[in-house]
Amino acid sequence: MENISPTRMNLLQRRGQITLAFQGVDLLKRKRDALIADFFSMVRNVMEKRNELEILGERAYLFLALSKALSGPDTIQALVALGARQVGVEIDSTNIWGVKVPQIRTPPMRRGAFERGWNPQWQSPYLRHAADDFEILIEKLIDVAACEVRIRKMGSEIKKTTRRVNALEQVVIPRLSMEIGFIKFVLEQREREDMFRLKRLKGKRDRTNQPN
Repeated sequence: MENISPTRMNLLQRRGQITLAFQGVDLLKRKRDALIADFFSMVRNVMEKRNELEILGERAYLFLALSKALSGPDTIQALVALGARQVGVEIDSTNIWGVKVPQIRTPPMRRGAFERGWNPQWQSPYLRHAADDFEILIEKLIDVAACEVRIRKMGSEIKKTTRRVNALEQVVIPRLSMEIGFIKFVLEQREREDMFRLKRLKGKRDRTNQPN
């Protein structure tokens, strides 16, 4: 406290600072609560999507295994190579409670039989189902990956916001409270000393002015 000048100006300044600190805590807590609500909503959504992926993946691999058993691995491998294509994605960002999170969009992955360049004579129902499921699987995998990136971003922001709240509540506000208390104590002491001196001066004047 030695470096603090106990003046009324500093007292007013610190009262303003502590008011802002309390307002900051309130705003940060509301932001954190909103982020946590969105975070858990996203987690639930991703868990549901992961379950869908698991079911879809099992079905796709089952159809692929049946296709290989029916047409032979070499034929399936040749058809996969023939129908291969590049997958383009659009990456953008959106703002959630002041946090920039990525938005990844993909064109529809599922294609018709002729769009894959396959001869209908080579295709079995199992192969068509496998191709459909794997193309949908790619689309859903990209979506889940984007959701998980958003979750990590939100989690990081929640931690950062919590650290700021803790810093204000446990460091800044207690320090300002101590400084305010110290300045008030010194100012009150000065006031008492001034009152005591005034009373003494008044007493001296009164005694001086008394008639002999």
